[in-house]
Amino acid sequence: MTDFFNGITPIKYEGLDASSDLAFRHYNPDEIVMGKRMADHLRFAVAYWHSFAWPGGDPFGGQTFERPWFGDTIDLAKLKADVAFEMFDILGAPFFCFHDADVRPEGADFAENTRNLEEIVDYFAQKMESSKTRLLWGTANLFSHRRFMSGAATNPDPEVFAWSAATVKTCMDATHKLGGENYVLWGGREGYETLLNTDLTREAEQAGAFLSMVVDYKHKIGFKGAILIEPKPQEPSKHQYDYDVATVYGFLKRFGLENEVKVNIEQGHAILAGHSFEHELALAASLGIFGSIDMNRNDYQSGWDTDQFPDNVPEMARAYYEVLKAGGFTTGGTNFDAKLRRQSLDPEDLIAAHVGAMDVCARALKAAAALLEDGALEEARKARYAGWDAPENRAMLTSDLATIEARVRSQGINPAPRSGRQERLENLWNRFV
Repeated sequence: MTDFFNGITPIKYEGLDASSDLAFRHYNPDEIVMGKRMADHLRFAVAYWHSFAWPGGDPFGGQTFERPWFGDTIDLAKLKADVAFEMFDILGAPFFCFHDADVRPEGADFAENTRNLEEIVDYFAQKMESSKTRLLWGTANLFSHRRFMSGAATNPDPEVFAWSAATVKTCMDATHKLGGENYVLWGGREGYETLLNTDLTREAEQAGAFLSMVVDYKHKIGFKGAILIEPKPQEPSKHQYDYDVATVYGFLKRFGLENEVKVNIEQGHAILAGHSFEHELALAASLGIFGSIDMNRNDYQSGWDTDQFPDNVPEMARAYYEVLKAGGFTTGGTNFDAKLRRQSLDPEDLIAAHVGAMDVCARALKAAAALLEDGALEEARKARYAGWDAPENRAMLTSDLATIEARVRSQGINPAPRSGRQERLENLWNRFV
């Protein structure tokens, strides 16, 4: 045991009358919602990078956090793991997620990086023997180091492509060894800063080849989890090839991977792409590529990815409504890709942030489930399209323009507009949240 959390005891569900900041008021893991335990619906995961590797900097200021494990040694990496698993146990978190660079020291070369990763993975495996927390997903950090300044898979330098491919292999091996349920690829530098030095065709072909190799390796090693791409529109690049769900789906179709890869959708990235979170979730479900989510929020007065812990129940309820409509998570879950504010220095702040986020997710889930079980919204949606249930109307979708024109003339079709009833449906929604 470390003394970082100063004896903070495991967080318990105490209900609405709880007086402590460190208690669950809404998240009751064993509460049954739509026939399933709340914990099994939400599948919470702690993000290793923001919780244990981030130093508290922002674009205009440096480190504010002082953590006893900061530094590039194996011993400090193991101390970080000790603290991390203590926090997982305090929260009762069923899952965690990591990048390779979050958990291992940076080595002098690829071989040392791999040795460091393998040693920490073995240490994780030991920790997991006495912990209930499992790995939701692993991934490779192919964006922080200066070698990735022009991308990883899309880099004009083939040696960077090779380094990146080799690194992903080691991270997939690590994820597989730890029983991870997914493997994620996030192309933080897979884009361009100017078209003046960019060959879009070549870079897209490189990205497609890279992803195909990932899928092939998944099958080679017998990894049963999902391969997930996390869309993001820009920042720091002017444009990224995985801009949003629709763009990712087009990319997957182009390279014949639409049945092999799904998406991990982040709330903050959806907003930066000009969409709502629920739009991206609904579209992914419609296209058959919904996988998992990163739950956070942006500051809507800032034009960048602030990665704050979620606190907006009505907004989150719309997201969980789409998750439930899609059938819920299978291998995916709710990963808190969120970080403390750089003024929140105390260890208790890290616990309180997760407790609050888990609570508002639970409130949002219950609201979404109640609305879905009520059925009024889905009945209204069904009624709006009811005309298409008639056989002669369904037949139009496989007809031709001339035949349809003849029908319009012969039947004297002259449609009158019908109300979309948006305000009434918004009122219905608000009765539940």
